[in-house]
Parts: sequence; structure tokens; C-alpha cells
Amino acid sequence: MSGHSKFANIKHKKEKNDAAKGKIFTIIGREIAVAVKEGGPDPANNFKLAQVIAKAKASNMPNDTIERGIKKASGDGNAVNYEHVTYEGYGPNGIAIIVEALTDNKNRTAANVRSAFTKGNGSIGTQGCVSFMFDEKGQIIIDKEECDMSADDLMMIALDAGAEDFSEEEDSFEVLTAPDDFNVVYTALQENNIAMVSAEVTMIPQNYVELTDETAIKNLNKTLDLLDEDDDVQAVYHNWDE
Repeated sequence: MSGHSKFANIKHKKEKNDAAKGKIFTIIGREIAVAVKEGGPDPANNFKLAQVIAKAKASNMPNDTIERGIKKASGDGNAVNYEHVTYEGYGPNGIAIIVEALTDNKNRTAANVRSAFTKGNGSIGTQGCVSFMFDEKGQIIIDKEECDMSADDLMMIALDAGAEDFSEEEDSFEVLTAPDDFNVVYTALQENNIAMVSAEVTMIPQNYVELTDETAIKNLNKTLDLLDEDDDVQAVYHNWDE
């Protein structure tokens, strides 16, 4: 993981987005609403909702806000219907980008995403054009400064719970799981009072690509910033080695 620390990226995004905390909660609120609509309000019987709750807690979303979101989604028959949409494409120098969105207007979202790619000198591709370069994994990041447990003890808890991999970086620990095992591993860490900086099912690149051209870096950042500002966009994955 050296050279592309997920934790460093999280810290960078946190510093950048602290003022947009409300947007983060809005994004997760949409995910809660969709998960409840698709599988019901009980996380014990709704795998997707349990995943979203784990993500919400790792983002410091208050428990009462989570509970209100679940109650509202389960009782509001007139709630806006959001659809999952995924876009795949290329940034400068062939950087692979996946965009996941929840939208009530697919035409609007498609136009905005296409514009973000175009303005950064990239292009939208067909479904599947880059997703084969990524693996879907449960990923949990733990800040070393917030963890009193030894690396060996932490690793044993994670692996015993079903984690696929455990790695140590300079400032953090990373736990990877199969998507279906994410909730079990997350719960095991939570029960041991281990604070998690990030906990979600995500798309992890199989290989990372470096950019050295300043114009390419500027253009890629332009695309990523425009996508980040779009209220419909839930997540953006790429294989740029930042």
C-alpha cells in the first residue's frame, strides 16, 4: 500500500470537506433511504442497511440521525425514489474512474457526470470498460494514534472474524474483507472498542497509475472536484496513485 495510503487520502478529503459535513450526511441519508426501501428497516435482516450504518458511524454520523433516517424511510410512502446508476470512464492518460450515484433524474446526472469528464479532458466509456480493473472489498481503516491495541492482537481479531487481509502502514492499519464478510468483521472490531476512521464496501484498484505531467494532474483534479461537488454522486473510485 506504500505510495497510495488510503488513510492519507481520507485525511486529505476530510480536511477538504470538513465544511461540507452536511453533504456527507445527505449522501449517507440517501443510501439509508434506498437500503430501507429495498430491504426493510431492520439491519439484522437487511445486509445493505447494515453496511450503510457502519459507513455512517465511521463518518461520525450521530446515532439519532441514523435512526431518524431509518424511521423516515420506512414510514414515508411519498419519499423521493432514487435510482442507483454507475458510470465508467477514463481521465487523463487513461486513468480509470468509476462513478456511483443515487439520483431522481438520470438525464441530469448523466449530463453532469459527462461534463465533469469532458472538462478534465477525459471521456465516459461503456459499462464494464474499467470495472474489471477493480476488486469489490470491504475496507476498514484504523488510525494508529487512536488504537491502543498491538498490531498482532488487532490482526488476530480481524482475521478470526473472517478478514481476508491485514496490513500496516506508517500511520494506519488496513483490514480487507470479502463484501459478504464485512459486517461480521466490522462488528467484531466495534465490540472490541476499536475506533475506525473509515468502514465501507468499496472498489479497490488492482494496480495504480502514476501521473507526472502537471497538466494531466490538473485536469484529473478538475474532474474529481466536479464529481465531488455533484449532489447526486455518492462515490468516486479511481486508480491514480496520489
